[in-house]
Amino acid sequence: MPDNAAAGQNTLPGQAKVALVIGAGDATGGAIARRFARGGYTACLTRRNAEKLQPLIDQITAEGGQAFGFGVDARNEEQAIALIDRIEREHGPIEVFVFNIGANAPSSILDETARKYFKIWEMACFAGFLNAREVAKRMVQRGRGSMIFTGATASLRGSANFAAFAGAKHGLRALAQSMARELGPQGIHVAHVVVDGAIDTDFIRSNFPERYALKAQDGILNPDHIAENYWFLHNQPRDAWTFEMDLRPWMERW
Repeated sequence: MPDNAAAGQNTLPGQAKVALVIGAGDATGGAIARRFARGGYTACLTRRNAEKLQPLIDQITAEGGQAFGFGVDARNEEQAIALIDRIEREHGPIEVFVFNIGANAPSSILDETARKYFKIWEMACFAGFLNAREVAKRMVQRGRGSMIFTGATASLRGSANFAAFAGAKHGLRALAQSMARELGPQGIHVAHVVVDGAIDTDFIRSNFPERYALKAQDGILNPDHIAENYWFLHNQPRDAWTFEMDLRPWMERW
């Protein structure tokens, strides 16, 4: 399918198309932003620190795309509302919404604090609700759009020492399920992607060198390949939508 065409997601001729990535980090989020920019979408990117987005914006621009960065706290309702209003007003209708905030911080349940548990839930679940709600209001009016939530192994399995992260990711998956059932009949494609495995990032390279060494065998996830699957989901015809997709290296145990 051509990069500039999305089956079932028609935009009026000459109208800008926006892909919003909440949590456009240096790996998965950045790769998703680049992929949609290559497909002709204006990439709107968020992190708490807008300055950290500049290298990604420069890369997208150098590749012939268009990107804008926003420094926001995705957990803040007022900031979420203002962000969506501004993007729709200044850059065009949001055709693709990607929620990609992680917040993985393992801890024994014996040592976990209420403050950190709540913060992880705010970042990985509550922020998804706030931002998705605002985008959904616009998409429903237009009767089109894709909303994709990044999940993890913890979305399906609460492993030892991951109580906070698993609780948040389980909650995000439930949010996506509810939204898919409500918004699908209104023309909105809601999908949840379970990313099951280590991703090619500086964090994995620095902290888990043995795991990172599996990269030579395609044993860890390539962010660009993850991004291709997000592009694929958005371009699915609406008579064959996927709600949940799981991505893992061929050698990953599950």
